[in-house]
Amino acid sequence: MNNDLTSSLRPALVMTGLFAVLLGIAYPLAMTGVAQAVFPHQANGSLVVDHGKAVGSELIGQGFASDRYFHPRPSAAGKGYDAMASGGSNFGPTSQPLVDRIKGDIANLHPVPGVSIPPDLVTASASGLDPDLSPEAALYQVRRVAAARRLPEARVEALVEGAIETPILPFLGDAHVNVLALNRQLDRLGATAGR
Repeated sequence: MNNDLTSSLRPALVMTGLFAVLLGIAYPLAMTGVAQAVFPHQANGSLVVDHGKAVGSELIGQGFASDRYFHPRPSAAGKGYDAMASGGSNFGPTSQPLVDRIKGDIANLHPVPGVSIPPDLVTASASGLDPDLSPEAALYQVRRVAAARRLPEARVEALVEGAIETPILPFLGDAHVNVLALNRQLDRLGATAGR
């Protein structure tokens, strides 16, 4: 009986150890090596570097509160855009705290006569970290940003139009604008406009 147990247990332990090493160490190391060799920017977090300092990531939204910048979607992640506390509020459509937050967000927006507010300006994403806006939400903010920066609206609108990213195939997603990239372009535009 002891001999049967040993002969049955030994292959099970050997296979468990083998697959633990193979799938828990070798495979992740190989995939990390391939990612670093083929896609180093993406493998390292798609960091945005300015003057040698990381200022954000193309993949994680961050808050911009000044009227001089395009604002991202609201965030329910921690205290806002907290990557350590990613998640939505899980409030249902009839939840009073959600209704109150949306009313507050609408009150803080600068209304554009005759244009309805794009939903992504008042609704948080499921992760709370969405770095992108719809083109409509970015264009909705042009008047406010142009006024705060004393730039012609047409120039800021052209900047937004140039920042719109479209998917390679229509069924792979929607057109979007990365807020951090757009605000960095806006800062560069402001620096050249002042010269």
